[in-house]
Amino acid sequence: MTEAKLDFVANPSEWRGTEIAFEIEKKGDKTELRFTHRGLSPSYDCFTNCSSAWSTLVNGNLRRLIETGKPQPSPW
Repeated sequence: MTEAKLDFVANPSEWRGTEIAFEIEKKGDKTELRFTHRGLSPSYDCFTNCSSAWSTLVNGNLRRLIETGKPQPSPW
């Protein structure tokens, strides 16, 4: 992340310098998507909210986008 503007924590740029990685692996007739936010530390103010937000985006919006091909609205 080269920029971060989190408006709900004391340090709005605490994500700066972290890295988001997606790994895709074929497993039989299925595909596994592994998502990692490297550097997102439990010591960050946003950790709890951000961790669950990534789950919402990946398991909700991204999944629906893949299944329907239609853009998804922001969950917040």
